[in-house]
Amino acid sequence: MSFSVVVLAAGKGTRMKSALPKVLHKVGGVPMVQRIIHTVEQMQASAVHLVYGHGGELLQQQVHGDNLNWCLQAEQLGTGHAVQQAADAITDDEDVLILVGDAPLIRQQTLERLVAVKQHCDLALLTVNLDDPTGMGRIVRAQDNNITAIVEHKDATEAQREITEINTGMMMMNGADLKRWLEALSNDNAQGEYYLTDVIAMAAAEGKVIQAAHPDEVVETEGVNNRIHLAKLERALQRWNAEELMTAGATLADPARIDVRGKVTTGNDVFIDINCVLEGEVILGDNVSIGPNCVLKDCRIGDNTVIEAHTLIEQAQVAESCSIGPFARLRPDSVMQKGSKVGNFVEMKKTTLGEGAKANHLTYLGDAEVGARANIGAGTITCNYDGVNKSKTLIGENAFIGSNTALVAPVEIGQGATVGAGSVVTNKVEDSALAIARAKQRNIDNWKRPTKKS
Repeated sequence: MSFSVVVLAAGKGTRMKSALPKVLHKVGGVPMVQRIIHTVEQMQASAVHLVYGHGGELLQQQVHGDNLNWCLQAEQLGTGHAVQQAADAITDDEDVLILVGDAPLIRQQTLERLVAVKQHCDLALLTVNLDDPTGMGRIVRAQDNNITAIVEHKDATEAQREITEINTGMMMMNGADLKRWLEALSNDNAQGEYYLTDVIAMAAAEGKVIQAAHPDEVVETEGVNNRIHLAKLERALQRWNAEELMTAGATLADPARIDVRGKVTTGNDVFIDINCVLEGEVILGDNVSIGPNCVLKDCRIGDNTVIEAHTLIEQAQVAESCSIGPFARLRPDSVMQKGSKVGNFVEMKKTTLGEGAKANHLTYLGDAEVGARANIGAGTITCNYDGVNKSKTLIGENAFIGSNTALVAPVEIGQGATVGAGSVVTNKVEDSALAIARAKQRNIDNWKRPTKKS
């Protein structure tokens, strides 16, 4: 069945106290409205009509979609007026799913449930029951339980305000019906606005069948009006993410203290300690162990690898049985091959560390290729930048680089070569050779130490 989607995202969100349009505030690292667009794209919607107003230039810079149609609502005159801005792009023979841009946690399975309900009626609503529905539009039903209207709180009678079933702002109907009802809307109400919800009464007056679907959790339908609401939805999303990880075979030291801001795939028996942040696409193999306070972004971690506390890994590839950290940093295009190791305060950038190679501490490896089983001593630096250009350092298999060494690129250290501690190496070191590049030590007898001037 063909259907299109209208997303209402024109509001400024003044209670957010922000220069950023409300729908661009992030939940799970993704702008709210982008999260909704991604959800409906998974449902193969024919088009997404995004009704925008405040901050339009920022929205167009940050929001993207395959079949996105931008509909400007220059003046905000209510939800009905907002949908009218998309009316010209809606065809008579399609169904139209209407969503609100500040309810980012709506699940695909819930929207599919709403679409399924629409197949058996003329108009489908997504509703929920609240213990305290103050401020929300109430669902009015006839004696036969059919829905006849949605009444906004400010326009409701005392009896209607006792109703706990409320409108979520999400609904689905035929395109021809929607356009006909939109043309008949009036702003004769307490707010002087064109309410989309008035189409419910119009549909009922025409004898249309109106039915409701419901989400699994109320939080799916909750909107964001301020930063308190934003934080609440963030925690709900992270709870879902944590449950998915645990279902997939991960043990979380504390499910309330992990943030997932992307897609995470885990193998069996993964362990993740507290306060870890996983961003972008992260793939964790079997038996991976991650210590506390780590950040992993767009990376792949092989089986049986141990990541110690306070480690940052971004756009890197780590093979099986590696050891990383604590306090290590793998920057983009870094590769650790099987069984390699980087220890505390080691930074890698655009570097490949060969199988079984190790840099145990206090080292910077940038634009380098390190051969298998090489040993990089503490304090080693690959001097890859001359102020203008980046150059490469090549370190052969089984090479030994002494502590406090500077390798000035471009330079090559041969297989099995040794570089003495404290050396500054600027020329190639042949295979199996020893390079010592430091000033000769002088001992001066009877050296008189400086004394403090009075």
